[in-house]
Amino acid sequence: MSTVIVSSSPVVTVRVSSSLNSFTAEKRLDRGLTLAELKCKLELVVGSPASCMDLKLFSVDNNFIQNLDQDDALLGSYPVDDGCRIHVIDKSGAKVGEFEDLSRVEKYEISNDAYEKRSDSVRSFLKRNRLGKFNEEEASQKAAEQQHKLEEERLAAESITAGSRCEVRVAGQPTKRGTVMYVGLTDFKPGHWVGVKYDEPFGKHDGSVEGKRYFECAPKYGAFVKPQYVVVGDFPEEDYGLDDEM
Repeated sequence: MSTVIVSSSPVVTVRVSSSLNSFTAEKRLDRGLTLAELKCKLELVVGSPASCMDLKLFSVDNNFIQNLDQDDALLGSYPVDDGCRIHVIDKSGAKVGEFEDLSRVEKYEISNDAYEKRSDSVRSFLKRNRLGKFNEEEASQKAAEQQHKLEEERLAAESITAGSRCEVRVAGQPTKRGTVMYVGLTDFKPGHWVGVKYDEPFGKHDGSVEGKRYFECAPKYGAFVKPQYVVVGDFPEEDYGLDDEM
């Protein structure tokens, strides 16, 4: 007669839910844990004290299997498989969602002057190693690149006149025809922009952005694009035959 040996993984992946929280966490647990040790681990997950927990085991299909009520029993002595759910019932009297309300968490604050004097801060580390904004050479190079980009935009914008017919050509997008309605700076983003009224409703607005009106057009016909994507020329409005009689 042959002998059949059944073995299982020493670690099981379960879902953990709680009567205190709306979320479900996924945890890998050692089957060799006692339920008392398991409860201590779950304190950090659900926020309930270990001494105030009742544990219930549910199947992968969320069907109740049994209570986990023997603190000295091993987790592996119960029919816990991957995907099962362990539900924690809190008996401490805490309110539902209490541990999810971040507004109740005491926040540590420090003044800018005090933070500047600390030698163990991120800012101090960046300064010592001349990284990020404390790298003068890199910061200067980025500033020069940004200035060059703005100058290119300005020169491109100067060649575009409001009222001109145009095509908007952006890589990866279909070419769109329209009329230039606005050229210049805006409040919503830095740099030079061209306001275009498309011939078709390919836009995002009616010429107004964040409460400020830059030009007039029908809803969904207006858009702002960078000058380098605008080509001015003799681009008559295309006839899509929408007004033809059937």
